[in-house]
Amino acid sequence: MARAVKNFGVADVRLIEPACHPDEESEMLASGADDILQAMRRYETLLEAVAEFDAVVATSSLRGRAEQRWLSLRELPAFLASLPPESRVAYVFGPERSGLTEEERSRASATLTLPTDPDFPTMNLSHAAAVVLAVHRAFGLSVDAPAGEEDLAASREVEAAIEHWDRALDAIGFYDTGHRERSLRDWRRIAAGRPMTAREVAMFRGVANRILVSLKRKS
Repeated sequence: MARAVKNFGVADVRLIEPACHPDEESEMLASGADDILQAMRRYETLLEAVAEFDAVVATSSLRGRAEQRWLSLRELPAFLASLPPESRVAYVFGPERSGLTEEERSRASATLTLPTDPDFPTMNLSHAAAVVLAVHRAFGLSVDAPAGEEDLAASREVEAAIEHWDRALDAIGFYDTGHRERSLRDWRRIAAGRPMTAREVAMFRGVANRILVSLKRKS
């Protein structure tokens, strides 16, 4: 993994706990990329790891699910080109055995699938990372974004807006029929299913705040 990411100029690698610690075998496999291995940062949650990124792309071998936005590998360059200049993109890879959970994928701007054989779709983690980063390096470092594009909101700001919206929905009894977690995942897909600008996040939170203020005045 360390060698693969260094091949494509990536130095910021983040691990989500529980994650294994570097050992003799990993140091041997990382030959020439020991600096990457030693600089990997560890986080308790995915949300913390991607907090300051403008767009989050999850990866999955699952197909035909109900995520807000699926990307094929050939669509990734167009997605990168739609982002404002200097946008920071996080690619999230799950464990080889289980992949990312539905909850984790719901926090992404898009879910990317690679064109693997349906009879054997799961790739070795380092191989998957190499494929994705090769495409990103080829198309993502020279993005020609439309002039005047607004700055994107960081992932932490989008999540804060969703939490604000969740409080407002709870206050009006939206969850009285149950399924709060499922509904919240759907709301998260609507909000995070496309990169949001700072202005859009402010509008999202403004509506939630108006609901809460209005209910407080009536009580």
